Amino acid sequence: MKKYKNPNIRINKVYTKTGDRGITKLVGGQERSKSDLRIICYGEIDELNSFIGGCIEQIKILKKKSDNKTKMINILFRIQNELFNLGTLFATLSENHTSKLPKIEKSHIKNLEDDIDNFNSKLKPLKSFVLPGGSMCNTWFHLARTVCRRVERNAVSLNKIEKLDTASLVYLNRLSDALFVFGRWIINYQEQEESLWNPNHKTT
Repeated sequence: MKKYKNPNIRINKVYTKTGDRGITKLVGGQERSKSDLRIICYGEIDELNSFIGGCIEQIKILKKKSDNKTKMINILFRIQNELFNLGTLFATLSENHTSKLPKIEKSHIKNLEDDIDNFNSKLKPLKSFVLPGGSMCNTWFHLARTVCRRVERNAVSLNKIEKLDTASLVYLNRLSDALFVFGRWIINYQEQEESLWNPNHKTT
């Protein structure tokens, strides 16, 4: 039995010209300016999803193979689907929410926390803050993490105007933590050194 309603869409034309006036429609049919904070939020969720896709492709091209590599790819693909659920939630006003609408639930947050604990247990404790870089794969994870933080900041601002589901905000906060840990894990998996912040760094 399917928990959520399957998409009821058919895409056979790329452009419709309906957004030429800078207006778009929410799932319930309500019109909003494309500069509206709600539209910005789910647009940035789409951006985040693209960066997660980049992380997946970067991992795929690594020659080293292991069960953890496969597990990481599967986790990221799960996150991509959850982000699409989250985007759908943001694109729908609370009065149009139904039991079949894809959403973020406590189980999704718990899964992220388990992923964080699992991959973090394989890492050495940090002695300084991490700098993005050291490998292309690590950099992609930091790009995704910082986009996630931006989505979270805008979602918090939107929540002050239009009440959002609490689980959505918690999920974004936990996801940024997960992406940080995944970035640390991948560079260690590649057997490369993490770049750490040194406030007294001097160019040699």
